[in-house]
Amino acid sequence: MFALDGVTAQRGDRVVLRDVSVEIGDGATAIVGPSGAGKSTLLRLLNRLADPVTGAVRFGGRDVRELDVLALRRDVVLVPQVPAPLPGTVATNVAYGPSLCGNTPDVDRFLELAGLDGSYAPRDAARLSVGEQQRLMLARALALEPDALLLDEPTAALDEATRTGVEITLVELHATLGVALVLVTHDRGQAARMTTRTIELRDGRVSG
Repeated sequence: MFALDGVTAQRGDRVVLRDVSVEIGDGATAIVGPSGAGKSTLLRLLNRLADPVTGAVRFGGRDVRELDVLALRRDVVLVPQVPAPLPGTVATNVAYGPSLCGNTPDVDRFLELAGLDGSYAPRDAARLSVGEQQRLMLARALALEPDALLLDEPTAALDEATRTGVEITLVELHATLGVALVLVTHDRGQAARMTTRTIELRDGRVSG
């Protein structure tokens, strides 16, 4: 699904990825490594929230810089570490992305896929718990019907019980919808529970 070929990337003046070449399939893949290893930067390269200084990032065999960036971000959707709901209701949040494409999603269906029921639709998104907001982020991403979900430490802000629920939901989504998962995590146990392949980064390079 994705291929990085000789990728070097920076954040500000600091080089965070150095000559990285790796392929990421359409299954469930974890990217692990210590803080500062370049995990989140690699994730952001996959849907052009960042671009490499040198090298190429490919999606479906095509350089992502050749693709329409908005279309790419509908196919490859980032779910952030910290939930960031839009002002308004839960339903408004879920419908926002599809509405930009002229589509009207089945809000209740995507809420249920993300582990919430339809009764959440009229609620104020800002008044949800952090765990509920994270599930809303999933529903909002799923409403775009993407090929891949990019997950940047998606359970870092959650308590253990809520984290477990979100992990189960994500694994079920991968199994039932076939959506690819690319998970950045510092938790190797989580990587083992949720994914079938692990890519390790150290000092901006693929280790092993």
